[in-house]
Amino acid sequence: MTERLLICTDLDRTLLPNGSAPESASARALFKALTERAEVVLAYVSGRHKALVEQAMADYRLPRPDFVIGDVGTSIYAITADGWREWPQWAEAIAPDWAGREHDDMRRLFEPLAGLTLQESAKQNRFKLSYYVPIEIDLPRLLAAMRDLLTQQAIRADLIYSVDEAANIGLLDVLPASATKFHAIEFLMRELGFGIENTVFAGDSGNDLPVLTSPIRSVLVANASDEVRKQARELARQHSTDSALYLAKGGFMGMNGNYSAGILEGVAHYLPHTEQWMKTDD
Repeated sequence: MTERLLICTDLDRTLLPNGSAPESASARALFKALTERAEVVLAYVSGRHKALVEQAMADYRLPRPDFVIGDVGTSIYAITADGWREWPQWAEAIAPDWAGREHDDMRRLFEPLAGLTLQESAKQNRFKLSYYVPIEIDLPRLLAAMRDLLTQQAIRADLIYSVDEAANIGLLDVLPASATKFHAIEFLMRELGFGIENTVFAGDSGNDLPVLTSPIRSVLVANASDEVRKQARELARQHSTDSALYLAKGGFMGMNGNYSAGILEGVAHYLPHTEQWMKTDD
């Protein structure tokens, strides 16, 4: 019997062709052909919440995954024809980081601090507390104050800051320390019985680097920025995981290596027999 394969892929600018680079015309159809094989388990890994993942699936006609790691790694859903079912075992795994607290407890902890505005309810969950912060805020001072409060309460949390350039607003997520893409993928692998020899991850950006430079076999799609490619190579060397990082370059099956073409190129690099699975009826 053919061994099963777990493909875990980031969405934005990895599977979704929503960057500035061109997409190979046949790439998504070939990706769909691969993932429709009975031997393949497909997981989407995204910072998006459930509704935005569903929107992306509809907008880009993506194949239905078996699992979704969403909300910046704080949720894992099993997906079937009956719908989405959140995995309680993942919540149990990350809960100890917050020392018995959940979303509302954490919100109250930070209430005394100025400059934090809660994001919409759809962007929150039990173990994800998300704020808007003004661009002009003294960010180091704010983060230091938040870390002091966390330390006082023996809470292990990561503070993830980014900027929504279109809206000119800062975004700040408070997450359990172990609720990362990397830890969530490791958890999924353990629960499903996959090893590093039959798991492939695909990503494109800096927040994918912890997985890209881990022992998990990974591919960085060709549309990734030069800076991310440089960082990935350097970190992989430091971690001695060079053999588990593949940088898509294009040329595979006549495609350019961007987006899903890069995913397919990486999967075939690690598991050459899968190339015969990447065929359509056209």
